[in-house]
Order: sequence, then C-alpha cells, then structure tokens
Amino acid sequence: MRVGLHALGIGSGATRAAIDAVAAAAERCGFATLWSGEHVVMVDRSESRYPYSDDGQIAVPAAADWIDPMIGLSFAAAATSTIGIATGVLLLPEHNPVLVAKQAATLDTLSGGRFTLGVGVGWSREEFDALGIPFERRAARTAEYVAAIRTLWRDDVASFEGEFVRFDSVRVNPKPVVDRRIPVVLGGNSDAALRRVVAWGDGWYGFNLGGVREVAERIEFLQRLCDDSGRDRAELRLAVALRDLTVDDVRPLADLGVDELVVVDGPPEDAAAADDWVAALADKWSPEAR
Repeated sequence: MRVGLHALGIGSGATRAAIDAVAAAAERCGFATLWSGEHVVMVDRSESRYPYSDDGQIAVPAAADWIDPMIGLSFAAAATSTIGIATGVLLLPEHNPVLVAKQAATLDTLSGGRFTLGVGVGWSREEFDALGIPFERRAARTAEYVAAIRTLWRDDVASFEGEFVRFDSVRVNPKPVVDRRIPVVLGGNSDAALRRVVAWGDGWYGFNLGGVREVAERIEFLQRLCDDSGRDRAELRLAVALRDLTVDDVRPLADLGVDELVVVDGPPEDAAAADDWVAALADKWSPEAR
C-alpha cells in the first residue's frame, strides 16, 4: 500500500515556499502522491451540510487561503520529477469541461504523465449559487462532463452532443501522456458516489472516513456493485483518508485492498521546517518508504 500526502493548497500549505518545500521533501521521503482539494468560494455561515464530518461543518475557516488546485499542483510538479499529483477533489460541475480537459492535459504533459484528476459533485449550494450554476442535477452534469472530457482527450477532432455540453469538430491539444487518458478518481463516501465510481470512474478517493470499519463497509459495498455490474474491482484505484488515523490502522487498510493511504495534515507555518515535518510523517506512516 502506497502512502500519499494531502497537505497543499490551504492555509499554511497555500504559499509558494510551502509548495516547493513540501513537494520536494515528500518526493524524497517516498510519498506516492500529492493531493490538493478545491473550493472556489467559502461562506461564513453555510446552510449546506458538509458530508465529511459528524457535525456537518467543514473545519477549514472561511477566511483561509485556498488556492486553485490545478495552479498549485503545477508548482508542485515543477518542484519534483517523479511523485504523483492529484486533485482531491476538483468540483467538476462548477467548471467548463472543455477548459478542464485542456488544463488537465496540459498539467499531465508538463508533469510527464503524473497527473490524476480527482473529481466530486460538490456539496455547497452557496458555492454553486455564487458561480451561477444549478445545484440540482450536478451528479448528472459531472458524469456528462467526464464523458466529454475523455472524448476531447481521445479524439484528434472531437464532437460531443449532450444535455449540458456540446461541441462539434474541435481540436484540444495537447493530449494526455499515457494512451490519451488521465485517471479520473471520484470523491464522495455515499452509496450514490460509489455507484458513480463503478459506473464510469477509474478509482475512489474516500475522504475523512470514520475508521477502518467504515472503510471495510464501503469497500464491501463497492465490491457488490462491481459484482452486479460485471466490473473487475482490481481495475479501480482505491485511496482513502481517515479522520482519526492511527498507526494501528495501516495494516488493516492494506489487508482490505486499499491502494493508497492518504495522510491529511497541514504543514508548518515556517516553510523552512517542512523538510523535518515531512520526514516525521514518513517515519510514522511509511517508514519502509524511507
């Protein structure tokens, strides 16, 4: 089981110095992937329930810096040469899919094929309202956007006709490095999210799960969906982040078939301390990698 690090993009992880230092140290210490999430806007008092905490509230202060993950990860890619980079997650229905196809393929090309596009349907109605995008049917919009994006990556001259996106005989270059594909990993822990994973995803990023027992239950449900649809679960990349992770969780997660354990933490305010901070995380969660 690989170990990833979700530490960039927010607060102390949103500066150029932190990105450079954390990315280089994570690569040196053997982490598999650098993950970075997204919110375009935050609000001081949200009526929307955050689905990844017991109290329905997001822990990130509304006033915190939260940089665009595609731009932030481009800096991380420039500071490294081998470590994977991934959005965890990009709120895809809030974006123009043609632009996302272009941006993702560009980042994949410049990083040498290291990019994973993690996407989610979103949970904050206030955010959708601010962007002028309907909150309703956002899951259907996301599925169609991914289909359109894959068409743009695959075809030299691409056409697509859907409910939410249409284009005819267009060229979008560059193309992704490996077989004109970029892995599309889906966030979300609900039954509906896992159905989307099996229907059209390349993997699952389970975020802020309550513990090994919840991971086991979700993977069991995922396996049933795969069995019912005839899909091989081994095709799916499974990455999970636990809310209260302990070292005793590592072996059970590997035994469940988790491909990547994602450690979620914030780097120190002083970027000069990032090397020691990353090394300590590597010693705790993945000593064999060092």
